[in-house]
Amino acid sequence: MEKRYTPSLLVCVIMDLLGCASYAVPLLGEVSDVIWAPISAIIFYRMFGGTLGTFGSLFNFMEELFPGLDFIPTFTLSWVMQRITQSSYRFVSRFSFLARNRKERK
Repeated sequence: MEKRYTPSLLVCVIMDLLGCASYAVPLLGEVSDVIWAPISAIIFYRMFGGTLGTFGSLFNFMEELFPGLDFIPTFTLSWVMQRITQSSYRFVSRFSFLARNRKERK
């Protein structure tokens, strides 16, 4: 079984806070989002990779680019999604191992 890298929750929360920080300066916020959106999408893809990284980076790019959507914690939600899918994958693989083992004994 391939070990998959899960980014730190702290790093994900910091990345989401950086995305929201553009609203700290009222007029500069949307201009800085145009610069931050591609950088954030690249970082997202490098952190998560695979299918989640591809779709998540596209969503993250759009979320940062469109005004008013910066409140969505994309990095943190993806961290939760990846943790859930990893734990369900481990559960299914353990269950399938037990079922396979039971068939071999008969």
